[in-house]
Amino acid sequence: MKTYTLSAIAEIMSGTLVGKGASAVAEVVTDSRSTFYPDRALFFALVGARHNGHHYLADLYARGVRAFVVSEEVSARRYPLASFITVADTLQALQALAAYHRRLHSYPVVAIAGSNGKTVVKEWIAQLLSTQLRLARSPKSYNSQVGVPLSVWRMGEESELGIFEAGISLPGEMERLEHILRPDVVVFTNLGEAHQEGFATREQKLREKLRLCANAEAVVYCCDQHEVHAAIRATAALAQKRLFCWGAGSEADVRVISVEKGDAATCATVEVAASQKRFLLNIPFADAASTENALQSFATCALLAQLFPSLHINEDNAAGNVAHLTPIAMRLELHEGANGCTIINDAYNADVASLRIALDFLSGFGKRRRTVILSDIEQSGKEGWRLYGEVAELLREHGVSRLIAIGEQIGRHLDKFTCDALHFSSTGHFLRQFDRNTFKDEAILIKGSRRFLLEQISRQLSQKTHLTTLEVNLTALTDNLNALRAMLKKGVKTLALVKANAYGAGLIEVARLLQHQRVDYLGVAFADEGVQLRRAGIAMPIVVLNPEPGTFEQMLEYRLEPEIYNLPMLQRYSEAVLRSGEGACSIHLKLDTGMHRLGFAEEELDELLLCLPRFRNLKVASIFSHLAAADEPQHDDFTRAQIALFDAMSKRVEAELGYKTLRHLANSAGVERFPEAQLDMVRLGISLYGASATKPGSMRTVSVLKSTVVQVKRVPAGDTVGYGRKGKADEDKTIAVIPVGYADGLNRLLGNGAGSVLINGKPAPLIGNICMDTCMADVTGFAVREGDEATVFGENPSVTSLAEKLHTIPYEILTRISTRVKRVYFSEN
Repeated sequence: MKTYTLSAIAEIMSGTLVGKGASAVAEVVTDSRSTFYPDRALFFALVGARHNGHHYLADLYARGVRAFVVSEEVSARRYPLASFITVADTLQALQALAAYHRRLHSYPVVAIAGSNGKTVVKEWIAQLLSTQLRLARSPKSYNSQVGVPLSVWRMGEESELGIFEAGISLPGEMERLEHILRPDVVVFTNLGEAHQEGFATREQKLREKLRLCANAEAVVYCCDQHEVHAAIRATAALAQKRLFCWGAGSEADVRVISVEKGDAATCATVEVAASQKRFLLNIPFADAASTENALQSFATCALLAQLFPSLHINEDNAAGNVAHLTPIAMRLELHEGANGCTIINDAYNADVASLRIALDFLSGFGKRRRTVILSDIEQSGKEGWRLYGEVAELLREHGVSRLIAIGEQIGRHLDKFTCDALHFSSTGHFLRQFDRNTFKDEAILIKGSRRFLLEQISRQLSQKTHLTTLEVNLTALTDNLNALRAMLKKGVKTLALVKANAYGAGLIEVARLLQHQRVDYLGVAFADEGVQLRRAGIAMPIVVLNPEPGTFEQMLEYRLEPEIYNLPMLQRYSEAVLRSGEGACSIHLKLDTGMHRLGFAEEELDELLLCLPRFRNLKVASIFSHLAAADEPQHDDFTRAQIALFDAMSKRVEAELGYKTLRHLANSAGVERFPEAQLDMVRLGISLYGASATKPGSMRTVSVLKSTVVQVKRVPAGDTVGYGRKGKADEDKTIAVIPVGYADGLNRLLGNGAGSVLINGKPAPLIGNICMDTCMADVTGFAVREGDEATVFGENPSVTSLAEKLHTIPYEILTRISTRVKRVYFSEN
């Protein structure tokens, strides 16, 4: 990786440098939460609608960072050892630096645009060429205004070809990405509905995406997509470029002669016009999207072979590699392991860039022991001593205690690693000597090249083998958090509720994510939930909403802050604080404005105000109440009356206290429907977990309950299914037996045709009574096999639609998912 001096960087981005210009920079950082070497990092203080990097300068300086790019005035006296480059716009400065770095590398660059499939096509092109070329490519789906420059920054001299994604959501963005990438070849996947909200029409979105081609030599696309084909041919700016298309038409540069689909694979015969050679592509997938992506990837390889003969790309080799294409893991999985371990499964690819991202994720597990199981990193283009020297530095930087190295290459460089290191020649070698008891209370990252099949190790380390799982999409939860934050006025804080096992999603993992996303407070129902969080390393403020006096000592020990809702509780907590010897401890006063559940009623306020001054060892951190019907428009007058009453009552309390507190009233529905109720802080609950309180479908699905078909059997007409013989076969039927029952959280009322599960994209009605551990689905006329996936709720059917069938609310369904159901956490790449 090339290093730059600060003075050179300041000149590149036309910034003003204050400090040591000779200081060297090898790493660019935009996220203060990531892990990096502070003495060689340059932090860009990016400013967005809901974040401002300048707020974290002090934290970064304390961690040892000494180089910053800023756009706001900073007091140099506060940071005497730091150097600052001041610019007008830090994002534009980052992009300018990346564009300069790109110009230093003369090898060809391929940029991939389109609505869908960019990451898959990028990774599959890499798989087809991995045995022939050393590649630089964007990690995962880094395709945004920030992701592209961070990807380009990692371009090195050892590579022979660059492959990057470019994604946009607004007009004008692609011009900036084009200036950074300056691609020689643009691959256009397709035009879909993704990010359509940022554009007036589909035509405008297509025109914007095609701006990536401004300085390219060639464009690859599918001529069977008539809208795209017509637009490209009609764009005057593309008239002089090599328009390389694939499809069924006779004019195609790669003509698809035939496509034969099987149950699990597709055979496509194609002909490359330039070489007049035919290839039989054995695509190991049967779905249409994968077939399209595979053909797009091969067509790109065929063009590169023609356009850049110096790369010596062999079409036959690329065609043969199609049969070995592997699914692209669009997620990083996290689940419970045996002996108190947490397993992070990223066993699908291995390169230094994606390893760094996975290690950043691993670093979020507090002070727990960290173990990495890592295979050989293949086709890096670097000499082994240099490659594994970099890997060793990354592991040391991220506080890894133990390395389990799998493969011959990494084994030859074990001396580079300062942590405890064990070597196994293969995955099989490791499994033959595997002892689960050697892994206890640690976070384990499993990272490797696909051919090592490290997912076998992940299965061995897992705690539960129950086939029913609750998949929790941490990226979707983050997106929901950001969508709710976007509704807030500037400066409004957030309290995220994680009670009831984070609405069934898993208390610890969800809390870790929310802490990482800098939520201001967490809310739990009972003290034991808060204790769990503290023991798991959660350090942020935690409010206990249903405190019991018998747990006050425990709450003080673990720095938990109680809701106080009556005078006896106020007195008892003050006494507990006095006994503990603590200083002033935070409390949260609950007012009853009409919910009539917990809280000081209006008629009790005078007595509260008389008593409050006596409790000098207590500090009121917040005053709050609860809206009873913010999600029901017919009660809007009542809700507005609650808002007015709370405003008056809370102001009286603050006047008596003589200091400002945080006032909060709005729950999820209040955030969505009553902006005047936002005040100083809001409480985020059900909407955070994917079920909008007022706008069904507006939030992303977070939790998906799914299981597996374990048996398919025939039931003759006249026979019955299940307990009580309630499921009657009025004709010959085929049923699928699925190991999910009411002990897992599947409501028994959904039996006998009231509910269904989704199998292979089709709803299969539940037949007969639901059992404790199993249910049966009518799959008559379906193509269903043992091992097929069955979805209870997720995108379809949604938890909201399921709740409607049961005449209940999504909260009840989510919180009833049993703890025996394995939670599998993943983040989208």
